[in-house]
Amino acid sequence: MAQLFFKYGAMNSGKSIEILKVAHNYEEQNKPVLIFTSAVDTRDEVGYVSSRIGLRRKALCIFDKTNIYDMVKKYDPKPYCVLVDEVQFLKKDHVLQLAEIVDKLKIPVMGFGLKNDFQNELFEGSKYMLIYADKIEEMKTICWFCQKKATMNLRVDGQGKPVYTGDQIQIGGNDSYYPVCRKCHDSPSL
Repeated sequence: MAQLFFKYGAMNSGKSIEILKVAHNYEEQNKPVLIFTSAVDTRDEVGYVSSRIGLRRKALCIFDKTNIYDMVKKYDPKPYCVLVDEVQFLKKDHVLQLAEIVDKLKIPVMGFGLKNDFQNELFEGSKYMLIYADKIEEMKTICWFCQKKATMNLRVDGQGKPVYTGDQIQIGGNDSYYPVCRKCHDSPSL
């Protein structure tokens, strides 16, 4: 039975490498998949899923006006699974389209992304994935400063100092964000 999965975690929890692993496992059995990523993510190059360990793969881009359901419906051969990276950047309509893929096309969809931003507010895509997903799973990593589980993302400036104000979306990796626990988010040991 097809389901909508939301796998979330703080920065550095292995979300992108998990997508690449899942795709490999399907394709090794000659079962095609479709991989999507948000066009908002420009860290490596638009239209690529890239992991911090150096693996990367071309993906279909999701722009504000992209209809993911229509793209998947037209795809031949029918994919066995749809994988979506950076799901936090999606709009509500996109998440509803992912649910339609599951419900109408009977194709499982796995969305991977951050749950909360650097100010601990939900991203739009994450909010609606939490509402509509059939299964929700946390991908864990450890705090940058201590041994606790990281549940938040601390934005830092060029000198590694915490930043608590600004636009919700600022693309970056370890140069801009650290995975942290709640205590270290509020008073990091820099």
